[in-house]
Amino acid sequence: MTQIPSAERLIVALDVPNAAEAHALVERLGDAVRFYKVGLELFSVPGCFELVAWLTGRGHKVFADLKLHDIPETVRRAVANLRGSGATFLTVHGHRSVMEAAAREKGAMKILAVTVLTSLDGSEYPEVYASADVAARVLTFARAAEANGMDGVVCSPKELSILGGAVGSGFLRVTPGIRFQGGDAQDQARVATPASAFRDGATHLVVGRAVTAASDPRAALEAARAERDAAAAPARR
Repeated sequence: MTQIPSAERLIVALDVPNAAEAHALVERLGDAVRFYKVGLELFSVPGCFELVAWLTGRGHKVFADLKLHDIPETVRRAVANLRGSGATFLTVHGHRSVMEAAAREKGAMKILAVTVLTSLDGSEYPEVYASADVAARVLTFARAAEANGMDGVVCSPKELSILGGAVGSGFLRVTPGIRFQGGDAQDQARVATPASAFRDGATHLVVGRAVTAASDPRAALEAARAERDAAAAPARR
């Protein structure tokens, strides 16, 4: 696997309602964070692209978590536009035509395929993903993503162990659903602690409200980093 700097393996989700609050949170966290996720909520407000430019101008990396899913030509054009935004990661839904279109325009930007959303627990079947269980669906999506030019997948911590031998060692496994010991899972069904996610093979962790809603976000971040450092084997750092 390509060496990933330790400081870039923990991604903080800017799950705040506007650009002003995002700026304030980034200023508060200072140099403790190298990588930020900007999702649909922030991308739908004025000043979003200026926020992304501000983040990259400060030396941060940006994960544009947009989960694109549309007809292939629309996805292709959207990826081409986003390629110039400075984002490092972009998400698309893990369907073949969408992934193929994204792969054609990604350039240096890394495209991650969304497998099964962490808010799902399997009880939604067959309405959502036919009759297969969650792990089987994630594995199918991951193999298809690698075959169709994706750089990695987004999956819950619960499926990390099954991906280890199923995809290449350089294939990224970006994992939301991270909660600290004793934390509330809130709106996600398949969650884990930072330590267990890294042990099971995550390349990056996305930490949201466990940090951003904490009374002391920087202290919460340092707690997550301590769990990461305790769990990560030397070969994965």
